[in-house]
Amino acid sequence: MNTSNRRKFIATTASLAVGTAAAAAMPLNIMENKYPVIHHVFFWLKNPGSKEDRDQLVAGVKTLSKIEMIRELRVGVVADTEKRDVVDKSWAVSELMFFSNLADQAAYQNHPVHLEFIKNCSHLWEKVVVYDIADA
Repeated sequence: MNTSNRRKFIATTASLAVGTAAAAAMPLNIMENKYPVIHHVFFWLKNPGSKEDRDQLVAGVKTLSKIEMIRELRVGVVADTEKRDVVDKSWAVSELMFFSNLADQAAYQNHPVHLEFIKNCSHLWEKVVVYDIADA
């Protein structure tokens, strides 16, 4: 190997080593787990073809962000992803909430804003499925 090629090889190897060391130092779990309790709800509309009903339910779910115990709230609709046997696209609206602890999630259930949401929006849904998750 001539001197020029040896220098290029050493520089490339050194760069790869530095990049590999930096990548190894990064945590595998990039997202910090701040909120160990998750409340995920799926809603099926009584009128599944009604964009107006869907939008009204989305707006209603977003009012829940006023509840102080909810650390983070995500509201979504079915994504236009590929059709696969394992993907359920039968629902219409989803809410994903993060709580600091189980006591906050329990308190949310009886919060006046949550009860008002149920009163104002329950006529829109036919079915609701809830998945409550705690970190393992």
